Amino acid sequence: MLLGTHTPKLDDKGRVILPAKFREELAGGVVVTRGQERCLYVFSTAEFERVHERIREAPLSNKQARDFLRMFLSGASAETPDGQNRITVPQHLRQYAGLQKELIVTGVGAHAEIWDAEAWNQYLSANEENYSEMEQEVIPGLF
Repeated sequence: MLLGTHTPKLDDKGRVILPAKFREELAGGVVVTRGQERCLYVFSTAEFERVHERIREAPLSNKQARDFLRMFLSGASAETPDGQNRITVPQHLRQYAGLQKELIVTGVGAHAEIWDAEAWNQYLSANEENYSEMEQEVIPGLF
């Protein structure tokens, strides 16, 4: 399980060092793709295959499903960590997420997210109060 918040930097070649706590799970390869809220999703190859199988069940007659498939899969890039545990974030994904040098990498259970540090801080500011004051059950049966 990928958990926590980490602060690696993006180097001049568009590479990021995977957080030490994520390395074992991601050592066999990752898939990086467009996330929502302009972040990037990072899946282990095995987890991405599970997600892809679920996506394949979506009806192609549904326009939202087609739009999601196009955005999610067309931006995907398979990457293998190098000897220094770095992955390259392709230019089109860096541009999509507005990544600068300062990054935030968060563990979100089955996947990680890469955020530009400023965008992450704005996201937190906009959402922390709503999170702490949620009155309705968002995930059925959790609390």
